[in-house]
Amino acid sequence: MAYVKNILTIKDLENLSGIKAHTIRIWEKRYNVLEPKRTDTNIRYYDLASLQKLLNITLLHNHGYKISKISKYPEERIPELVNEIISSKSVKVHAISDFKLAMMNFDQTLFVQTYNKLLSEKPFREIFHEIFVPLLNEIGLLWQTDTINIVHEHFISHQIKQKVLVNSEKAQLNSPQYTDRTYVLYLPMNEIHELGILFVNYEIINAGFQTVYLGESVPLECLSDMKKAFSNITYVTYCTVEPIAEEMNTYVKDLKENLLNDDSTKIVLLGKQAQLVSDKLLDSRVTVYESINTFIRTL
Repeated sequence: MAYVKNILTIKDLENLSGIKAHTIRIWEKRYNVLEPKRTDTNIRYYDLASLQKLLNITLLHNHGYKISKISKYPEERIPELVNEIISSKSVKVHAISDFKLAMMNFDQTLFVQTYNKLLSEKPFREIFHEIFVPLLNEIGLLWQTDTINIVHEHFISHQIKQKVLVNSEKAQLNSPQYTDRTYVLYLPMNEIHELGILFVNYEIINAGFQTVYLGESVPLECLSDMKKAFSNITYVTYCTVEPIAEEMNTYVKDLKENLLNDDSTKIVLLGKQAQLVSDKLLDSRVTVYESINTFIRTL
């Protein structure tokens, strides 16, 4: 059973802040910058306030502030200094830290405030590539090290998904500039990781093309039905964990057999699993792209 993690170990602090546990212990002992709590059985632990303080201290330290100096500041002065030094170079690190705090606290207000501040400085697609993608990569590592659990991942993914949907809706207010080809976006059966394909859909719409979004876990036999409504189709899928490695080539063979029965249909494969497809199965009509950006540049 998943649990909400609000009691943190020093290893959790290391994973979330990037500061080695040994260094954190030295900072505690010499400078008293953090005060770990203790359980009834005398085991040391940290709370979310400790994490927030450490993330702020880390940002100050990375900008040249010595720990000996930081330790002498009143508690309220540290976040003030952080706000003063945030620049275009540090905004990424600070935003990711705030998003991680929002995730740990399930704090939707902090997420929205951080996002809106970024949106006042950057367009949405830059926020996604520069902030959300590195954040999601970090979250994947935090999940693997048991620093967070699935409820944290689901919370932050849902917040990001909402922003992608809102911006996709805005982009759809403009009629497509190019209607000679339709992009049909979907996820294979049992694939539920939707963020990547949702953002691809946004990028294609934003570039002025027509899309049809089918969503997750779409049966192969349903894809050919799209040809009854559209001609010149490019099927776009994003394979994060499905199909599994052993079945990926078979899946692409099935796609080719069922969909490439005319001269105009194309297939685009994205995601981690797509990188496993044999080169022998690729040609001018079946393409694997290593990233969303690489694909979008070809439109």
